[in-house]
Amino acid sequence: MAISGQIDGIIAARNRLIEMLINAANEAQKSGKLAAVALPEVTLERPQNADHGDYASSFPLKLARTARANPMAIAAELVKIMQPGCDIADIAVAPPGFINFTLRTSWLTSQVNSILAAGPNYGNSDKGKGSSIQLEFVSANPTGPLHVGNGRGAILGSALAAVFTAAGYRVEQEYYVNDAGTQVMTFYRSLYARYQQALNVDISMPADGYQGAYMLDLAKEIISEEGDRFLKMPEAEGLKGIGQIGIHKMLAWIRQDLEMLRVKFDVWFSEESLYKNGLYEKVSGMLRKSGYMTEREGATWFVSTALGDDKDNVVVRGDGSPTYFASDIAYHYDKFVQRKFDKVIDIWGCDHQGHVSRMKAVVNALGVDPKRLEVLLYQLVTLCRGTEIVRLSKRSGDMITLREVVEEVGADACRFFFLSRSADSQMEFDLELAKKQSQDNPVYYCQYAHARISSILKLAKDKSIDYQKGDVSLLTSEAELVLIRKLLRLSEIIEIIVETSAPHHLTYYAQDLANGFHSFYKQCRVVTEDQAVTCARLKLVESTRVVLSRTLELMGITSPEKM
Repeated sequence: MAISGQIDGIIAARNRLIEMLINAANEAQKSGKLAAVALPEVTLERPQNADHGDYASSFPLKLARTARANPMAIAAELVKIMQPGCDIADIAVAPPGFINFTLRTSWLTSQVNSILAAGPNYGNSDKGKGSSIQLEFVSANPTGPLHVGNGRGAILGSALAAVFTAAGYRVEQEYYVNDAGTQVMTFYRSLYARYQQALNVDISMPADGYQGAYMLDLAKEIISEEGDRFLKMPEAEGLKGIGQIGIHKMLAWIRQDLEMLRVKFDVWFSEESLYKNGLYEKVSGMLRKSGYMTEREGATWFVSTALGDDKDNVVVRGDGSPTYFASDIAYHYDKFVQRKFDKVIDIWGCDHQGHVSRMKAVVNALGVDPKRLEVLLYQLVTLCRGTEIVRLSKRSGDMITLREVVEEVGADACRFFFLSRSADSQMEFDLELAKKQSQDNPVYYCQYAHARISSILKLAKDKSIDYQKGDVSLLTSEAELVLIRKLLRLSEIIEIIVETSAPHHLTYYAQDLANGFHSFYKQCRVVTEDQAVTCARLKLVESTRVVLSRTLELMGITSPEKM
C-alpha cells in the first residue's frame, strides 16, 4: 500500500494507515476471523520510544472489548492482512495489543524535497475548507493601559488566528470596544477630575475613580492640546467632551501597545453601536417574545434556567442600566446571525468563567448551536525576576503595563513566553530569563538555531555550492533521520492546535526542532569534501530553515539570520 508522498505528506500518510486498519478489520470480519461488531474509532499515536516505530495504534485493544477476543490475536490477524508496501518498512504487533508502523527511510528522505517544494506554505492544509471563524480577544475596557494579562490573551488570539488561517479557515480578528456603560462613565468622571486638578481647580477624585498615574498624564496631554476650554462649558458638556477625547486617546495607546506586540485586528467593534443602531432592542424583543426574557423584582432577566443553566441572569438593572451581559447578547446575535460566522471563539480572562454558561444559553436561545461558540479562558500571569515577584512599575509606582514589559524584553520574547504554557495554566514570566542570550532562554535557543542555519547556507553560497540537485536518499544517518522526522511533525502540530485551540504546542515543537537541528549539526558536518553528501545535507539544512521559520512565523516571532 503506497503512501501519497510529495503533495500530501505526513498527514496523508497517517490517514492512509488509519484506512489500512479499517480495511483490514472489515476484511477480517468478512472472512469470519473477527466478530462482526461495530468498529471503534481508529486513532494513531506517536510512540514515546522511537524503537516502536513512527506510529502506534491501540485499535486492537479497543476492538477486543466488543469482539470478546484477545487483543494480541486481533493485532496479529490485522497485521497478516496489512502487508508492508514500498513506503512502509514494517508493521509489528506489540503487547498488550498495539500495532506499530515504521515508515521506510526512502519515503522519509523524499519528504525533504516536499518541504523545499512547499516553501513558506509548508504545513498548510485545506482542513477548514474556507469556513469562517471569528476570534474575539483582548477587548479590554479602554479605560486604562493594557496589563500583562491582556498580553497573554492577545498572543493566544493572534497565534490561533495564524494557525487557523494556515489550516484553510477564513479568520477575522476582532477587538470589542467597551465604550458604553458604567465603567466608561467612571472613566469620564475620573479624567474630568484630573483635568480640573491639573488646572488648579480644587476637586476630589471620585471614590470609585481610576486612580492610576496614567490618568494625570492623559489630562495633561489634553490640556496641552485643548487648553482649559472644557472648564468653560456646562459640566455635563465638558464631562462628555473630555471623556470622548480620553477614550479616543486610550484606544490609540492600546493600538500602539498591540502593534508593538505584533497584534493587529481586522475589526474594532463598538459596544455603543449595539444600542445606537437598535440591535439590542431588536434582540431583546425576540427573546421576550420567545419567553426567554422576563420582568421581575424591578429588573429584566434572561431565563437561563430554561436552557439548563443553574440560575437566571439580570440583563437590565432596576435603575434601567443594562449589564454587560445585555451587550453580549446583542453582540453574539450580530456575530452568528447577522455576520454569519460558522464558529466564534471568545478569549477571556479566567475571571469571566461564570459568564460562559449563560452565553452558551443565550446562543441556544437565539437558535444557534452552542457548540459553535467556544470560550477560551486564560489564567493569570505573574511577573518575576528570578525568584523575586515583581508587583509594581518602577516608572509609575503602580501597575506594570504591557508596554513596559515589551520595551524591556522585546516582542519576540513576550510572544514566546506568553505562548509557552496552556491557557488554563497559571504562568510565571521571568523577565531576566527572557533577556538572556543563552540556551537557557528558549526563544533565544530557537532563534539561534535559525541563525546557525542561515550562516551554513551563506557559507554554501560563498563557496558557490549548487545543491539544488542534491540526492536526499544519502541522508541515512540516525541524526539526519531524527531531524527529518521532527520536520514532518509541523503539519500534525497545526492539526492538533486546530482541534484543541491550544497554540502552546508551537513553543514545545520549536524547541524540539531546534534541539534536533543542534544535535544534527554536532554529529554531521554539513560542508565536507564529499560533494554528494554536502549537497544532500545542505538540502536538509534548508528544509529545516523552512520549517523552523514557518513555526516561528505562526507564533509571530522573527527568524534572525544573525545573532
